[in-house]
Amino acid sequence: MTDGRCPVPHAAPPHRLDPTGAAQHAVNDRLRARGAAVPILLPGEVPGYAITRHEELKEFVTHPDVAKNACHFAALRSGGIPPGWPLATFATVQGMTTADGADHRRLRSLVTRAFTPRRVEAMRPAIEELTETLLDGLERAAAGAPDGVADLRRHLALPLPMGVICRMLGVDAEHQDRLHEVSNEIVSTRTTPERVVAANREMVALLGQVAAARLASPGDDLTSALIAAREENGDRLSESELIGTLLLMIVAGHETTLSLITNAVRALCDHRDQLELVRAGAGPHGPTWADVVEETLRWDSPVSYFPFRYPTRDLAVGDTVIPRGAPVLVSYTSAGRDPRAHGADADRFDITRPAATRHVSFGHGAHYCLGAPLARMEATIALEALFTRFPALEVAVPDAELVPHPSFVGNSPVELPVRLG
Repeated sequence: MTDGRCPVPHAAPPHRLDPTGAAQHAVNDRLRARGAAVPILLPGEVPGYAITRHEELKEFVTHPDVAKNACHFAALRSGGIPPGWPLATFATVQGMTTADGADHRRLRSLVTRAFTPRRVEAMRPAIEELTETLLDGLERAAAGAPDGVADLRRHLALPLPMGVICRMLGVDAEHQDRLHEVSNEIVSTRTTPERVVAANREMVALLGQVAAARLASPGDDLTSALIAAREENGDRLSESELIGTLLLMIVAGHETTLSLITNAVRALCDHRDQLELVRAGAGPHGPTWADVVEETLRWDSPVSYFPFRYPTRDLAVGDTVIPRGAPVLVSYTSAGRDPRAHGADADRFDITRPAATRHVSFGHGAHYCLGAPLARMEATIALEALFTRFPALEVAVPDAELVPHPSFVGNSPVELPVRLG
């Protein structure tokens, strides 16, 4: 990065991000070739930029003149964002992901007090038990299907992280299915304006019910801990910050992990040599299931183009000047396959890659994902249990027939039909 005075603004036409999420890796290859920062068009003809390369992404997200608070979003301030814009929640939700400086440190500190390593590690037995129960269900679903095919996403990848995060938050079982459905609408970049408004209202109402239930009957859960933190003297979460924090935890706490598990299974089934490596253990220093998780995060990140950051002044990234107040998305799927960072074979799925070439898929800097240890634990437990019980598991359709989730924010197929073998 430079001070923005020397490079000229990007002259190439903006790339229109496909709201269906189709062919993301092929698109990323083309955009990386255009530069480290590429002009894009978002839904509603909103202009923005995407950061496509690994090192520049790390520099950009830690730059002192880059903000997360939507008060810096020029088009939003000027009324240039259409009503019901599908990405509005990412910009306007109140919580850690849209806060800067001291405000961000305050919110993160409050959440960190509730989301402790002890609390996460204490979930391990429950995660292992739930995984085995879900694998029983997956086996029954396959046995009951005429073709022996079951959707791994529906029977394992989704209910595992959703069940875990809802248990951690103290969410009653009656709300879980609807929370996922509404979360899906919020993450999708194809949601209609009317549904965007309705989905956000419903999510706020659902989370308000969760908070009210825990306020009336506190327990050993994150929501109760966050409410307790809100009621302490001094720093506290406001009502909207509490709801925004719960929304963040629900969405990030299951959408990303379900895609991580789905993408890892897909990758291992497409690369049987890598599956055999990890199953064999290849000696005391051989690859582990944790290595599978890390390589999946690099090679096929569950989060693709994540919104938003805003330069607080004109800022040069590579040969492109990003104007002050422009919305910027960082592409973790593109950075993960950047040959400048990961070598000429960056497109190859290789669980033996050294740690030095690892990914930035959990973010970088002050906004690094608090839930990373939980996601890693869930995915590692799920993969080992799945392939231990079903070593011959295979995806039941050609890879080209898998339909992506309709979003350029998320990255995974909507279904993963498998045969257990």
